[in-house]
Amino acid sequence: MSKPDKPAPPPKRRIVLLSGMSGAGLSTALKAFEDLGYEAVDNLRLGLVPALVDDSNMAGRPLAVVVDTRNVNFSVDDLMRMLHELAKRSDLDVKLVFLESSDETLQQRFTETRRRHPLAADRPVTDGIRREREMLWRLRDQADHVVDTSLLSIHELRRLIVGHYRVDNTAGLTLFITSFSYRHGVPREADMVFDARFLVNPHWDAKLRPLTGKDPAVAVHIARDPDYAAFIEHMTQLLLPLLPRYQQEGKSYFTIAIGCTGGRHRSVFVAEQLATLLAAHGYIVGVGHRDLDRGKK
Repeated sequence: MSKPDKPAPPPKRRIVLLSGMSGAGLSTALKAFEDLGYEAVDNLRLGLVPALVDDSNMAGRPLAVVVDTRNVNFSVDDLMRMLHELAKRSDLDVKLVFLESSDETLQQRFTETRRRHPLAADRPVTDGIRREREMLWRLRDQADHVVDTSLLSIHELRRLIVGHYRVDNTAGLTLFITSFSYRHGVPREADMVFDARFLVNPHWDAKLRPLTGKDPAVAVHIARDPDYAAFIEHMTQLLLPLLPRYQQEGKSYFTIAIGCTGGRHRSVFVAEQLATLLAAHGYIVGVGHRDLDRGKK
């Protein structure tokens, strides 16, 4: 007589603590968590977080809390100790998400909004940014997910949060493919990067230069490259066996970045083609082109 199957353990409750550099987009990220159905709390004192986690009125809802340097009692050591204690609980799935941006981007954002930096009330914004970065580097090193928002729009940041932290993961692994320009840096959120700069460059054809990789004339031009067909085939053959393994490891969102020099022709065309091929294998695929309009004359 066969033994009855053991009931599956109840799913762990997701607890996300958000911290990071002031001006890096913590408010935007928290709003994205709220839209996903998380109980979202901003600027909570560290000592109150465990009580909030165990609040009977929460009814097991996923929780997202921003804890940052705006709080006068903020302490990296205390935050790390609390994370360690929560992570030991078998009923919780605890993640630390750290948001950052380049010093130049943060300074520009504070200048544009005319906000005071929480650590530089009577001093230049640059002093506050430097002090905060020195204070938080250990926390950044311990984070489960570091998001650099320097080149991300509000919509792109929300997309990342939704992709990685949606509560219902029954849809399986979701893919996002983005083209980019190497001139402006590799996307920090990319899980895998491919370089398309070896392909023939439409930029040097005066008729094709003002067009993009979405235009048929550019597509034909790139597809004629004798190495293009092997490139797209090998890339697909590499990804198809790997993607199920990433899903088995618990990953629900995977970003593939395709780069070229200007981010308008080769990378755009390859990204669109790869998205079509992977969608044909049953994956949910989103496509974006980070630098499509940057090099537009």
